Amino acid sequence: MERTIKPELLKTQLANTLLLDVRRPSDYAASGEIIPGSVWKNPEQLDTWLPELPRDRAVVIYCARGGSVSNSVLDRLQSVNVKARFVEGGIEAWKAAGGNVTEKPKRA
Repeated sequence: MERTIKPELLKTQLANTLLLDVRRPSDYAASGEIIPGSVWKNPEQLDTWLPELPRDRAVVIYCARGGSVSNSVLDRLQSVNVKARFVEGGIEAWKAAGGNVTEKPKRA
């Protein structure tokens, strides 16, 4: 299975994709934005949220720049048959490709 998806291609597939933000807690906290429709999942707690992921739907993850966090999370997801890929270059490449971002939800 492919490991990555280009930001331009993701734009055309967002409606059918479960989009997960897996930036480290510090990177997520330092940023004020997310890709619309995405849900943040702490990569350090992967084993607690992994069982709830669908096995019959495309899952796309992203981190800050598409590096070590995305690769390690992706390896784990694919090892249990989650149909996952990560955004090449992370949220930074998404923005550079003209992808929309929105203000991340405020914590209560």
